[in-house]
Amino acid sequence: MFVDWTKIRVVSGSGGRGVVSFRREKFVPKGGPDGGDGGNGGSVILEATSSMNTLADFKHKKYFRAKSGENGKGSNMSGKSAEDLIIYVPVGTMVKVDGTTIFDLNEPKKRLVVARGGKGGRGNSHFATSTKQAPTVAENGEPGEEHWVELELKLLADVGLVGLPNVGKSSLISVMTNAHPKIADYPFTTLTPVLGKVDLGFGKSYVLVDIPGLIEGAHKGGGLGIEFLRHAERTRAIAHVIDLTSENPLKDYKSVKSEMEKYDVSLSKRPEVIVLNKADLVEKSKITSISNLFPNKDVFVVSALTRSGVEALKNALHYEVQKAPTVEFRTSEKEQIKTIEETIPIVIKKENGIFVVKGKEVERLLYKYQISYPDAMELFMKKIDALGLEKLLKRAGAKEGDTVMIGDMEFEYHI
Repeated sequence: MFVDWTKIRVVSGSGGRGVVSFRREKFVPKGGPDGGDGGNGGSVILEATSSMNTLADFKHKKYFRAKSGENGKGSNMSGKSAEDLIIYVPVGTMVKVDGTTIFDLNEPKKRLVVARGGKGGRGNSHFATSTKQAPTVAENGEPGEEHWVELELKLLADVGLVGLPNVGKSSLISVMTNAHPKIADYPFTTLTPVLGKVDLGFGKSYVLVDIPGLIEGAHKGGGLGIEFLRHAERTRAIAHVIDLTSENPLKDYKSVKSEMEKYDVSLSKRPEVIVLNKADLVEKSKITSISNLFPNKDVFVVSALTRSGVEALKNALHYEVQKAPTVEFRTSEKEQIKTIEETIPIVIKKENGIFVVKGKEVERLLYKYQISYPDAMELFMKKIDALGLEKLLKRAGAKEGDTVMIGDMEFEYHI
């Protein structure tokens, strides 16, 4: 099954917790802190591979979660970091977030971190000072990231075969390459793009893609719609196939050309050759008159059935590929997806007699420290005081003994 678009949910692993621990050895009754650090959580990474040519593997599996890091232990033993989760995708996969393309996996082994694993928390051995030699402070590991990610496959091909249904594109690609598409005498035989390699010998080759037939109104969803026009976007040259037995070849050409321009105007600027197919079914005089309809184009007359003119076409397309520039895609050039969140200032609202504190930084500090330990609570209070929380609570009308809620934790307010 050919699938060229999907949406997946990726979740990286959280970091492990640091631990509060003290040396307990014989004849060492007052050992110092030896709490180890938590391990790092696993990241979720997309990697391009040439062994895949469809996103069908993601049709039913759409949720990917990396493992979390292990918690630290005593004796300065750090928790084990989790392995990264590698998700393989076809070369040519575009990665999008909120409809914006952020990365192009256009080369084998190219990678993108789509969810960074959380960093492990520090154990209490990091918090020992000359004045506090037995600290009961340790950090929780950072939480993992969670994102919806769109994957859109745009096949990597040098030349795109375009044209109306039943003009013989599938037959052409079958005689020009090693591809074996389904061929029959009715419209829409080709329901998925077909890739094939044209081998000219002496190390010369290029990749050809057969784009399923376009009809008028395709850019609005007519026929097969624009479902597969995206696969023409990367091509460096276009081979426009026209049926010589058609009643109006020029109209056929203009119809397909119009649909391509409405989809992406840059497609109309690609190097283009006209391929008049089914030469075995018409007289030479008709071939000449139809060729004259395209005075400013390179026209090639072929017959996929008898293979006449095919070799000349193969060489001409190779020439067009060699002189055409590589098609580049604009991306945000980010190497990692980051949650786009504005820095929210501290906001205090009184709800049902409780002062509810909202703010990314104050909530982050609450999650970071293991406040069940007195020293950790003291450090947490110092940190939030530095953010100006006490002044804001007074301004909001908080009095001695009032309840203050931060995240899912409740505190008693003291002046």
